[in-house]
Amino acid sequence: MEGLLEEVKEFEPRIIELRRRVHQHPELAYHEVETGRLVANVLKSLGVEVRTGVGGTGVLGVLKGTSPGRVVALRADMDALPVEEMVNLPFKSKVKGVMHACGHDSHVSMLLGAAMLLSKRRRDLRGTVKFLFQPAEEHGGRGGAKPMIEDGVMEDPRVDYVFGLHISNRVKSGAFGLRGGAAMAAPDAFKITVIGRGGHGSAPHETVDPIFVAAQVIVALQGISSRMIDPVKPFVISVCSIHSGTKSNIIPDEAVLEGTIRTLDEATRRKAVAKVREVAETVARAFGASCDIEFIEDPYPITFNDVRVTREVAEVLRKIDGMKVVEMDPILGGEDFSRFLQKAPGTFYYLGTRNKTKGCVYPNHSSKFKVDEDVLKYGSVSLASLALEFARR
Repeated sequence: MEGLLEEVKEFEPRIIELRRRVHQHPELAYHEVETGRLVANVLKSLGVEVRTGVGGTGVLGVLKGTSPGRVVALRADMDALPVEEMVNLPFKSKVKGVMHACGHDSHVSMLLGAAMLLSKRRRDLRGTVKFLFQPAEEHGGRGGAKPMIEDGVMEDPRVDYVFGLHISNRVKSGAFGLRGGAAMAAPDAFKITVIGRGGHGSAPHETVDPIFVAAQVIVALQGISSRMIDPVKPFVISVCSIHSGTKSNIIPDEAVLEGTIRTLDEATRRKAVAKVREVAETVARAFGASCDIEFIEDPYPITFNDVRVTREVAEVLRKIDGMKVVEMDPILGGEDFSRFLQKAPGTFYYLGTRNKTKGCVYPNHSSKFKVDEDVLKYGSVSLASLALEFARR
């Protein structure tokens, strides 16, 4: 690890340039073709073995050390969000309605920076490092981690440790955020279709009004968190959209509700899903309606960081001059990096980018999200450090 901070200065302009290039040309989930091509070309220029088309549009890079050791995987996600950028930067998104509002452009550039450092330090590297450039983290359904795993990225050779890094405006620049155990939630998405009987708005008694019933369902669902789930268990249920009707004097036949459940342990998750079904069906039936309830298939698991490994990661990161390590509270957002953690021990950690003087204060997914580019070199050094350290264990 010694000297990495000095060495990264050579690559810092390139890391920033790559981040800006990806930022200008964002691509949505499963469409990261140009981003993947850029990644592959950079890796090849560093002498890294490259496989493209992994899990769809993903890229796998493999760097073998000069002596036997462990296999360490490092992951960066590549997809952007359907958000119109509202920040006037010289490298503002050139794609209308699409923006890297979650920092995945930074993740790509930081992992490429780590590859630059490790390829230069190949003589010091034991074992093997796998660079996982993943598509479709923002998809929320099948995602991109699962297709990459199905394509064998965690095998041949089998991964011993896996690490992921995420930019966060919850943490101030100059700090890494870590948490052992349950760090991010399982995001279960649901769709409830309330089925009534339509008619004229002047004669509601001749109908079964699905909008009225849907309103009762929404109110009743909030009773799950306040009265049916242990209050010391982190849990959120939100109905985020309701669609119904076509005209002011027509009571429609259906109303559709869509929302999300967020939990940090499997028992609470199972109970919450069951209660959503029970409450929605019971309320609808009480008013003469019925409902169809769908949950997204195979949602992202809880992101569970190996406690021992996370503690050891903190020790490594504390050695990076100019940086500190802070303990994070759990986050009820979801992450399909959780799927990699089901295949190998590791941790998902954060790099702070909150900097008021630079206007980096808006949260991830905001149209005004900005990244403090001065921290990118620390992200690259942290990933390279973890690879060097854990590969020799």
